[in-house]
Amino acid sequence: MVLPQARVSARISSIAESATMKVDAKAKALKAAGEDVIGFGAGEPDFPTPEHIVEAAVTAAKDPKNHKYTPAAGLPELREAIAEKTSRDSGYAVEAHQVLVTNGGKQAVYASLATLVNPGDEVIVPSPFWTTYPEAIKLAGGSTVEVFAGPEQGYKVTVDQLEAAVTERTKALLFVSPSNPTGAVYSPEETAAIGHWAAERGLWVITDEIYEKLTYDGVPFTSIASVPELADQVVILSGVAKTFAMTGWRVGWMVGPADVVKAATTLQTHLTSNVANVSQRAALAAVTGPVEPIEAMHKAFDRRRKLIVEKLNNVAGFHTPVPQGAFYAYVDARRALNKEYDGATPTTSAELAELILEKAKVAVVPGEAFGPSGYLRLSYALSDEDLVEGISRIEKLLGSK
Repeated sequence: MVLPQARVSARISSIAESATMKVDAKAKALKAAGEDVIGFGAGEPDFPTPEHIVEAAVTAAKDPKNHKYTPAAGLPELREAIAEKTSRDSGYAVEAHQVLVTNGGKQAVYASLATLVNPGDEVIVPSPFWTTYPEAIKLAGGSTVEVFAGPEQGYKVTVDQLEAAVTERTKALLFVSPSNPTGAVYSPEETAAIGHWAAERGLWVITDEIYEKLTYDGVPFTSIASVPELADQVVILSGVAKTFAMTGWRVGWMVGPADVVKAATTLQTHLTSNVANVSQRAALAAVTGPVEPIEAMHKAFDRRRKLIVEKLNNVAGFHTPVPQGAFYAYVDARRALNKEYDGATPTTSAELAELILEKAKVAVVPGEAFGPSGYLRLSYALSDEDLVEGISRIEKLLGSK
């Protein structure tokens, strides 16, 4: 007798769909069906990719050398440019052989965790966190240890909180500044303190720096990799998606000690091989090109940041700290729960987000995607007009202060 078997492996069945992508897909499906939906879900700049980057890609597409396989770790000139950029911007001196070019930042996240984490290992993840981190840790066989910091702490964890979370199974800390989803930015002093603590504990630090160029109000970006004691136990993750409005080009990277990067490269030889050469040529133009297009986008994000916080804080039951980085506002919506709106009484932020989408035709991501319930994430990487209209709809539904 043949025993029935599950069609999908337990490993894959155990992971959850990306909540942010799910919200974005639902909003786009409603738009396609003729609904007037405004989406605050996806972290995707509404700007086109700068023209000099597009032109570099067009030129590359016409060159037959880009029609073939290239080294799995990435084009040598791109790896060299990323190494120079990392040394300059993160204060972490590396060479090209310490760089792996990946198919977007998500693959860099997965590759680093798959390379470092053994079954049973624990990874400390400050919460609120990006929705992909726990699932990637789970795929690597590890477990996530959440350390929550609420708005009272500016959504930033302390060394004492991290120390309380350590066990004999702790392998790594996943550190993110500027933060998705909260926009929090750790100060140089806070970053150094956490870096020294991790080094003393002998922990790996995986630091996601994809929003490094998006800080505001004179707040500096500080890489935890600049802590000297961490040099041999830190991995930097980044990419071109956010800074250069290149989400669809799918180019990220992983930078770290040579042995770890070599192992991750071996994984990539079996997983995807090299990133599309045309996209790599575009990324090279981005990393080495003019800064004026970046500055123009940064200025727009800063304007929208101030606008969205002002508008959100007019909504009854909402409290939104001013984000210092990235392009997200993280709303404390706990006081908006357990109240009746148009015949419905949401008790969780997931229910509240569903209500806002159904009644106001505005897509937001609930806090359950990033940690505890009671919060909402809104991306302000959309037009000023849509931003104002979207928040106005939410205010009309929930009321004003």
